[in-house]
Amino acid sequence: MVSGGRVGGGEGEGEVAAVEVAAVAVADEEEVAQAPAAARELVVGYALTSKKAKSFLQPKLRGLARKKGILFVAIDQKRPLSDQGPFDIVLHKLTGREWQQLLEEYREEHPEVTVLDPPGAIEHLLNRQSMLQEVSELDLSDCHGRVGVPKQLFVNTDPSSIPAAVMRAGLSLPLVAKPLVAKSHELSLAYDPISLTKLEPPLVLQEFVNHGGVLFKVYIVGDAIRVVRRFSLPNVDVGDLPNNAGVFRFPRVSCASANADDADLDPHVAELPPRPLLEILARELRRRLGLRLFNIDMIREHGTRDRFYVIDMNYFPGYGKMPGYEHVFTDFLLSLVQKEYKRRPSYSSCEG
Repeated sequence: MVSGGRVGGGEGEGEVAAVEVAAVAVADEEEVAQAPAAARELVVGYALTSKKAKSFLQPKLRGLARKKGILFVAIDQKRPLSDQGPFDIVLHKLTGREWQQLLEEYREEHPEVTVLDPPGAIEHLLNRQSMLQEVSELDLSDCHGRVGVPKQLFVNTDPSSIPAAVMRAGLSLPLVAKPLVAKSHELSLAYDPISLTKLEPPLVLQEFVNHGGVLFKVYIVGDAIRVVRRFSLPNVDVGDLPNNAGVFRFPRVSCASANADDADLDPHVAELPPRPLLEILARELRRRLGLRLFNIDMIREHGTRDRFYVIDMNYFPGYGKMPGYEHVFTDFLLSLVQKEYKRRPSYSSCEG
């Protein structure tokens, strides 16, 4: 089960200090009060950790948002949501029972406000045991390619019993070991049975699939899809397994510094997944997960052109690393309320 503490979405984000949040909230509310009336047409309340807010709410996003009549206002988690705003949209990436209860009560009192995204739906992507379940149940065998998930095993037992569990499950070495709770991108690669006994459960073991050392990070923002290439783990030669005993740890794989879009790659490795395939996959996952802000990490099995695997998913990923994210995100926010707002009166004031 996912713990009740706040999770930084796999970016190692810490708790937001109450004083810092209050200061940002006051500054943002003053901005709302001083803004011309036309700019108050869309108010987005955000509840993010300080690190997430800094990486996402970059000056280029805030500037473009102002031009489009969008204002971002920090939510003070120490005050009732109904005492803040009014909001058209609540944007958040926090977990924990207190926050979930606060948000659910607000949704019941203000059904006209769009919440991105429902806390219950977000939790599905915070647990790697259930994260890829929806992908595994999809039938995309005839959609410009095939999409599946690697064979994997949830382990929450004594490390000494892991090799036997792996054998019973029919998994083949090497195996990628990932923390059960998806708050960290750290992973390990275990090449032999002895290495498996050195792992620290609870975790998920995933068969390693050779993919040419390139990963496709598919960003989804509502209906919009953007794809970037990132360097990943290199191929593993089965013949070299006896010479690679041990556990190899990789603190950050596919991070922004590993951008492979401009690299001189084998065209067969660099070719992006077919657009129709990505559109079908994104549409189905949006519907099944009930989420609009997430990303998919995909790989192509080396030596094939149409065999893909989804190996990880993240809620509200680092959109600030996505090229042109400020245009994509502001257009998305406007599209959410465009129809509904025409039926609602304009705000004459924004109470703090």
